[in-house]
Amino acid sequence: MGVKIPELEKQLHSEGFRNTYVWEDGPDRRYSDHTHPAETAHIILEGEMTLTVDGRSTMYGPGQRCDVPAGTVHAARMGPAGCRYLIGEK
Repeated sequence: MGVKIPELEKQLHSEGFRNTYVWEDGPDRRYSDHTHPAETAHIILEGEMTLTVDGRSTMYGPGQRCDVPAGTVHAARMGPAGCRYLIGEK
């Protein structure tokens, strides 16, 4: 991926995401249904993540972004190589 993390963080901050950090999950890590109190953005840096909202699953890979509105029930599953991603929180 050609874009650097500081550039992605700057973009998220300009959109109102106050807190940003990089998170990494191991292979096939799963998060059951949960919510976040604030809107979150996830920009995939390495690996893949499948996000399930309202029974619909979408897979995201490097360079792709998924946003989750505050209070939205969702689940996540990481790919066979795990996933490293930048998170922004409003």
